[in-house]
Amino acid sequence: MAATVEKPRIAAIPTDVEVDPVTLDIIEGALKSARFEMDAVLFRSAMSPVIREQHDEFPMITDPNGRMVVGQFGAYINEMMESWEGGIYPGDVILTSDPFKCSASISHTNDWLVLVPIFYEDELVGWSSQFGHQMDCGGPLPGSLPTGARTIFEEGLIIPPIKIIERGEHREDVLKLIFNNVRLPEMNRADLFAIVAGCRAGERRVVELCERFGKETYLAACQALLDRTYQAMKTLIQLAIPEEPQSFEDYVDDDGLGNGPFKMKLTIWREGDHAFFDWTGTDPQALGPVNFYLSEGMFKMFIGVYLIMVNDPQILFNDGFYPLLHIVLPEGCLLRPRYPSALGCRTHALARLFDVLGGALCKQAPELNTASGYGTSPYMLYSGWDSKGDFFYSMEILYGGIPGRPIGDGMDGHSWWPLFENIPTEYLEAYYPMRIDGYTTVTDSGGPGFHRGGNGVEKRYVYLEPGEISIHDDRWLTRPWGVLGGRPGARSSKLLQRADGTEEVLPSKCDRVEVQPGDMLVYRTAGGGGWKDRLDRPVEAVERDVSFGLVSAEFAKEGYGVVVGDAEATGAERARQREERGEAPAFDFGPPLADLLANCEAETGLAPPKPAVPLRWSPLQRGEEALALVREADGLPEPAK
Repeated sequence: MAATVEKPRIAAIPTDVEVDPVTLDIIEGALKSARFEMDAVLFRSAMSPVIREQHDEFPMITDPNGRMVVGQFGAYINEMMESWEGGIYPGDVILTSDPFKCSASISHTNDWLVLVPIFYEDELVGWSSQFGHQMDCGGPLPGSLPTGARTIFEEGLIIPPIKIIERGEHREDVLKLIFNNVRLPEMNRADLFAIVAGCRAGERRVVELCERFGKETYLAACQALLDRTYQAMKTLIQLAIPEEPQSFEDYVDDDGLGNGPFKMKLTIWREGDHAFFDWTGTDPQALGPVNFYLSEGMFKMFIGVYLIMVNDPQILFNDGFYPLLHIVLPEGCLLRPRYPSALGCRTHALARLFDVLGGALCKQAPELNTASGYGTSPYMLYSGWDSKGDFFYSMEILYGGIPGRPIGDGMDGHSWWPLFENIPTEYLEAYYPMRIDGYTTVTDSGGPGFHRGGNGVEKRYVYLEPGEISIHDDRWLTRPWGVLGGRPGARSSKLLQRADGTEEVLPSKCDRVEVQPGDMLVYRTAGGGGWKDRLDRPVEAVERDVSFGLVSAEFAKEGYGVVVGDAEATGAERARQREERGEAPAFDFGPPLADLLANCEAETGLAPPKPAVPLRWSPLQRGEEALALVREADGLPEPAK
């Protein structure tokens, strides 16, 4: 006979409690501070450089119904709790690393997600949650990010939702099982309990707010904050989303197994206050690990991040606007792969998603949106055994060119996710057997524009011990496009210079490349696209870039029509280029895809990818069927003919 599972008492959101504006602002400020305190606790407690230095983690605090009130990765709790078979008690801590069992709130098995219920007066008043990228989670390769994986089973330990602490007591049997399957158990344990500590900090602050203002006032304030964001997003939707459907498409270059490129297509439109985002036309999922398992809730979060950051960063980011957005993701496509698809290289599709979203939005309000960025999350992984016989493993996320924007030039060598930071050179050289020979921007890699695209970065790693390296990157084939007369940014490249003087061009995605002491990897990331007419960029801005080494004198003339130090020649050159070009194009992708594929080997030193073969076990759902299901689930009528 099955045991009875005790369900928690969930606090009701009061409908008859008014929260005055001052109290609401105080609670909002306190929740924002709690969200950043969760970050601070984690950064001070974690051991791995990926969390401690690069900040690859995201927190949130929700209301009792699992709706994010503050944070950065959206709702997943309700869906996960639907299949939860245990009870929930004060002092519990739940852990998972399975993207397929938490509404894709994490995107690969390296992300360990912690969930803590928040109780006040024996009622559930919210949840505190945070996830962080683990340096290693088992599997065939150090780092658990094999570029050749074909299923998620090849990407390390997959942890289903499970309690690691129950009613305040550690479940050591569960923890031993987990840490027995990773290469760096001490680091994993430190990072995991740093995440738990961060969640506990959020829990404490919510309880303090309930004690200070009363539970009913706190919960009413959460609802008010959600409602306020809902109203603000209505205005942004009217501003940014057209009634007439607009489509845009871009590509992930390859899947790590020689297949590609993979098209990502998005169509957007508005019906009243409601916005639709339809990924019909996106290619079927890949055999390799570039699939990005995207949930509806997660994509709504991305849309909110984009619209709020581009239009009004003062708007509190939370789940309040979710009912206004409707997402169509045909199952079996690159962004909705079927289980057990490989997901380890998903950041290429994740970053390209923002490019495609921005491109679609450009058609409604082109001067309010950006060009394309470097479009991925480049990784460099290095592992081996040193002369003492000790295992070492280093992982770093690199950055590239941010696109030219309405407010100014794109940033050089910046993360596409704004809260990430680079790992200091001193840290890398102190803890790992490597030397950083150089860390600079790549001259001329930013796309020319009235606002220049940011330059990519060149990082030169000199390896001091025998070992193996792995690389994850993209934009080696296609270019980050420019808008409104801006040009594309430069592509990425990887060159391994051996100590014996030989050189080898490496693919953008590769594993188990052996290196010896003295070998140097020259890792170049892509630049960002330019924004608006490049021939209107102020001459003094171009000459300043030349003086800083961001743009060469030759590229100043070719890309901007500027002859450095000669105003008369500049006027003549710009007039010539305008006449030759004609009207500034709305989008500039560079050469057509067919030409890129035909000239691939000559230009990059790499063989072109081959067209992908659809997977028999993952048929692509019809787009019209997916749209009809979304309308039915969201209670929306068919549009008027």
